[in-house]
Amino acid sequence: MQLQAENLACRRGGRDVFTGLNFALPGGEALLVTGRNGAGKSSLLRMVAGLVRIAAGRLALTGGEADTPIGEQAHYLGHQDAVKGSLTVAENLNFWTEFLGGAQPVMAALEAVGLAPLAVLPAAYLSAGQRRRLSIARLFAVKRPLWLLDEPTSTLDAAAQTRLADMMRVHLAGGGMIVAAAHGAIGLDRARELRLGPA
Repeated sequence: MQLQAENLACRRGGRDVFTGLNFALPGGEALLVTGRNGAGKSSLLRMVAGLVRIAAGRLALTGGEADTPIGEQAHYLGHQDAVKGSLTVAENLNFWTEFLGGAQPVMAALEAVGLAPLAVLPAAYLSAGQRRRLSIARLFAVKRPLWLLDEPTSTLDAAAQTRLADMMRVHLAGGGMIVAAAHGAIGLDRARELRLGPA
């Protein structure tokens, strides 16, 4: 499996965010997208997820499901955590698992991110870091080959960052792919770097 971008361009608000972008990411590897604010890191991830229109060029996922859009074969973890405060922690994850077609038990996914003891707590009471961990639990609960992670360690404490790094390494070891936008290290020492904008 491989994610490939050819002469990719993004245009937002009447301006070119980036043009002529090329990369190929094979299964089992991670790509760390870096660059200053406004360089297009988040836009690139959202483009791969199918949330931003491609201005020019093409994206392809070879070895995946040919008739399924790339976004439906990926997990997109953005800046906003999609958590409904009136539902419990378990109910939130159960919703996403059913919506996305997951196969892993909800409690196992919550255990993986250290939230099992809070399963019956209304999500409104979660801290920012706990909300982030609940969003990350979707990566475990629903298996998809491509993870698109936008500043995945934001609001996470050191223990949660270590847990996420372990999850990412297991995903890559199984042939998965990760494209992560970040300003710094996220715990993947062997990730290739794609820098957007001027150095």
